[in-house]
Amino acid sequence: MNIWSFETLWAFLLLPPILYCLYRCKIVPQKRYFPHLKFFGNPGKWRHMEWVLKVLSATLMIGALATPVIIDYSDPRNRNGIDIVLSLDASGSMNASGFASDESRASRFEIVQKIASDFVHKRREDNVGVVVFGDFAFIATPVTYEKDIISEMIGYLSHGMAGQNTAIGEGVSQSVRALRESKAKSKVLILLSDGEHNSGAVSPKEAVSMVRKAGIKLYTIGIGEKGEFDSKLLSTMAHDGGGAYFTATNEKELRAVYEQIDRLEGSRIKSAQHTFAEHYYQYLVAGALVITLLLMWRRRVKL
Repeated sequence: MNIWSFETLWAFLLLPPILYCLYRCKIVPQKRYFPHLKFFGNPGKWRHMEWVLKVLSATLMIGALATPVIIDYSDPRNRNGIDIVLSLDASGSMNASGFASDESRASRFEIVQKIASDFVHKRREDNVGVVVFGDFAFIATPVTYEKDIISEMIGYLSHGMAGQNTAIGEGVSQSVRALRESKAKSKVLILLSDGEHNSGAVSPKEAVSMVRKAGIKLYTIGIGEKGEFDSKLLSTMAHDGGGAYFTATNEKELRAVYEQIDRLEGSRIKSAQHTFAEHYYQYLVAGALVITLLLMWRRRVKL
């Protein structure tokens, strides 16, 4: 959908005083007497036309100053969204089964892949990135609007690909790095883990400090049975990171958690740096210039 707009609409406030000046500062023609005026046509008609052209020229110049633009809101770059990073635990324990709501023997990680992919597609207005952590963490996909690419990449991931341990601090710090170039006014990190922090060079406390410094809201999700994950740590991290802490013991509960986060972060936030518009002021300037040249030429001919 294309929307006409003006970047500096206040410029039209200059139009009334300019039109007033044009009206009050009319050039009084010098009187000359001829016996046969019929040979000269009707000069009054041109005077009226000259006034109209001056008004039109002034209006075009003010319109150009107001900077007319057309914004294409069907362009993904002009969508109202926030930047989100999903930080997923891919340690060895994520290979455990019994998390599915049905009789499926799918592993925890396979279920997380499916739910995370569905979540990504729901965030139509947002840019999303994915970070995976185990013994270490890495950015699986940068923060981008290309949902199909993100979903496809999530499908390529596997448990144990970053090691067997759980470096929660690394998972958070790499997520902060993924959001480092973000210009969005709202940045969100959703960290999921089924274990306890036991690896990595970055502590969870240091990682949360990075989150707060970068202005990121942190949500944490602990999955599995009670006692399998460090609920106290995840709860503290979410509290200090300005977000919320959730738990899920099965697939159904995990889906409900992501749906709740989806509702909590459903606000439409737009950064001005992300607005792409096509400007048309040059056409108004050209029109005003043509009219001005016409008026100058006409006055020169009269002289």
